[in-house]
Amino acid sequence: MRENRHKHTVWMDDTVWDQVESHYQRDNCTTKNEFIEKAIRFYSGYLDTESADAYLPRVLADVLEGKLGALGNRMGHLLFKLSVDQNLMGNILAADIEIDPDQLRKARVRCIKEVKETNGEISFEDTVRYQKGAE
Repeated sequence: MRENRHKHTVWMDDTVWDQVESHYQRDNCTTKNEFIEKAIRFYSGYLDTESADAYLPRVLADVLEGKLGALGNRMGHLLFKLSVDQNLMGNILAADIEIDPDQLRKARVRCIKEVKETNGEISFEDTVRYQKGAE
């Protein structure tokens, strides 16, 4: 590795050099050069987001993956339960209410439009008001 190293002159503010001097040992670097190399590699990794693992500690990445995985599993479970309940409600209503296919298609189109316009923020009270004609 030593044969690939070359001396370079770099100009920097005294305050930046003071930071190097005060931090290189805290980072377990044996030399200031090692600290500067690590800093440059870290910042380059930050800029090249493809190598995010070069600057994001592996432990943090593992923790985030675990937490996000658990959240995804929980959300999937809750969505499944919601779908089962909605399907049950739909079957109970369909068994008791007579509606022709054309009315059902029109209601579906209206519901899709409402959900898109309100970003899914529809309350049961709003639906009752619509059905009673008091919109």
